[in-house]
Amino acid sequence: WTTAKANLTIRTWTKMSPITIRLQRGKLEAIGLMSGTSHDGISAAVVELDERTRPPARLIAFQTFPYPARFRKELLDASADEKIGAAAISTLNFALGRELARAAIEVARRARVSLSDVAFIGSHGHTFFHLPPRRATRGQVASTLQLGESAIIAAATGVPVVADFRAMDVALGGEGAPLAPLAHLWLFADPKRGRVVLNIGGIANATYIPPRARLGDTDLVAFDTGPGNGTIDALASRISGGRLRMDRNGRIAAGGHVNRPLLARMMQHPYFRRRPPKSTGREEFGTHLLDRFVADARSIRVVDHDLLATVTALTARSIADACRRFIFPRGRVDQLIVTGGGAKNPTLMRMIAAELPDVEVITAEKVGVDGDAVEAVAFAILGFQMLRGRQGNIPSVTGARAPAILGKLTLPPAPLA
Repeated sequence: WTTAKANLTIRTWTKMSPITIRLQRGKLEAIGLMSGTSHDGISAAVVELDERTRPPARLIAFQTFPYPARFRKELLDASADEKIGAAAISTLNFALGRELARAAIEVARRARVSLSDVAFIGSHGHTFFHLPPRRATRGQVASTLQLGESAIIAAATGVPVVADFRAMDVALGGEGAPLAPLAHLWLFADPKRGRVVLNIGGIANATYIPPRARLGDTDLVAFDTGPGNGTIDALASRISGGRLRMDRNGRIAAGGHVNRPLLARMMQHPYFRRRPPKSTGREEFGTHLLDRFVADARSIRVVDHDLLATVTALTARSIADACRRFIFPRGRVDQLIVTGGGAKNPTLMRMIAAELPDVEVITAEKVGVDGDAVEAVAFAILGFQMLRGRQGNIPSVTGARAPAILGKLTLPPAPLA
């Protein structure tokens, strides 16, 4: 089946490989979709990809589409429910597919890009469960599950969809995360500066890019540092009785005082000492941990705004601790470039800068990149790599046994003959 609009040819073979995929050389337009651990909504980016340019990815348009309040609650509740049934998971999978498709259609409309000109959609979906090999205990099977049915997206848009990027890396013994470092190389590599790209979403993750970095360098390292905005947002919601979804601009934390003994107790979590490759999520830094933080605070009479300041300091301290333990010994770091929602929290940014006084802490916008869009752009890049037959994972980052092509291709309905 051939679709000229996408410059994508699928040819059936009788030997060795069932399909071969070819993309026309030169620039093409793609859409990247991402739903993060904050459960806030879908990030959607229209991206121009052209390997002849530097950087090879150029953002055309970006938009975040918040989840309807009821759907967000269903997703959050399901993520926290260890006894959720198959029917609920299947329903969420298709419902998320509809939300992702709507985001793709709307971001293309706002960018004034026809879907007929979009070569493909790279959709991360939403990580519903993630248990990599190094976290699986005896009797458990390492696994990862991203919801957001790609067939729904392909049927609604008429565009080929590459999705389910994490599974192959986990199958090869890797963490399946983080997957953004390849995009970080494309967007942030610098011939003179050593950089850490720090994305602060629900969970925070860091990528070290040494000067003149290239794919395959053994100095490349990336991993989840621990909690990002997720714990801060959940606590803000709890202490406000559900009126707030976040501590906007870090205002509540700015009015509080960090409780040093409580912070030290929080930093005793074993994840912070674990060496990379490593990844984490709500399984380790979710509701149950927040319950413990609140109980500890109540036992020593820490008031709400001081607790929120302390939880914000936990994100900053754990990021700095991870840099000192696992990144600084690898080489020089001149800049820490912050992306994601955490970059919009001035209180958190000040705390990070205070923890790392010898490093320039800046936002991605300071180097000409839209920090909110980076992860959505990353999955457009990973989709491109898959369709080119190139590796998407970085084994020195994930711990996988080998480089691998990531993602699965879902074709839209073929035109009737």
